[in-house]
Amino acid sequence: MAFRMPAEWAPHEAVWIGFPSSADAWGAPLQRAQQQIAAFANAVHASGQGERLHVIAGSAEAAAIAAELVDSGIHVEQRHIGDVWLRDTGCIIVKDGDRRIARDFGFNGWGGRYDYPGDRTIGAELAASAGLEIRKADWILEGGSIDVDGQGLAATTADCLLNPNRNPTLDKAAIEARLRDELGIDRLLWLGDGLRNDHTDGHIDNLARFVGVNHILIPQGAGANDPNSAAFDDAHKRAEAFGCQVSNMPSVGRFMQDGEAVPASYMNFYIGNHNVVVPIYGAENDDAAITTLAALFPDRKVVGVMADAVLTGGGSFHCSSQQIPV
Repeated sequence: MAFRMPAEWAPHEAVWIGFPSSADAWGAPLQRAQQQIAAFANAVHASGQGERLHVIAGSAEAAAIAAELVDSGIHVEQRHIGDVWLRDTGCIIVKDGDRRIARDFGFNGWGGRYDYPGDRTIGAELAASAGLEIRKADWILEGGSIDVDGQGLAATTADCLLNPNRNPTLDKAAIEARLRDELGIDRLLWLGDGLRNDHTDGHIDNLARFVGVNHILIPQGAGANDPNSAAFDDAHKRAEAFGCQVSNMPSVGRFMQDGEAVPASYMNFYIGNHNVVVPIYGAENDDAAITTLAALFPDRKVVGVMADAVLTGGGSFHCSSQQIPV
């Protein structure tokens, strides 16, 4: 066998969740973002015999707030964390049988956009605290830029992985080779553009997610006013041509914050051991998104949690979390 990145629906031992901590980074939405991240953690925890939860706060003050907001049984830790997006700054854990390795990829603030102290070190720090063997990778890769079915198939966007602000010396073939060697990905579905105004350069976890082996979920545009209809249509065509089973997810549609259409997406859901937590926004398709996921995950409870304040920081629940497979 070889080391491979498990699918998110494979059993988890634990999950790390970043907790909004910096008023400088979050501004006025900080308090509501903290409440929504805590509600996400509580929803995962409420599933009962699930994974252990570790909420990671960046200051003593934030840790005290988190401890007040989350359920008893959720472990709150204060660590030197830059921003909450542990999907991108945390290690990606691969498995070969019962052996696990934490792949510690490079991180450059999403192409140099946001440079917070702690973001380059938190992944290895958390992996070490979990007793995991760590192997450093010498190139930039964010966990939110890939999604896998656990059987060697992954999806990504050219918008992100081929952006010269990440790995300017690596071409498509070189990236495919590295993903094969380090994450066990031997088939890579290249999608095109990500969501409009996504400062990650179009992470896949806002656009398309695997919900089964070779089975991918992609939104349908919510009418002519949806700024992402063309990206969704293109993703559908590419996935079908690649040979994937494709299911449809409702789109949030045009979602405005501070006069700008922002990348609100139901695709940023987290698949826990016993439930699926989907971000909702007080939008027309919130209930339809929950119903869609409930049909796809009949063995898990699907829970919608408000995420509009979390979105002001540039992501949602999947972005803020990184699981530890058993």
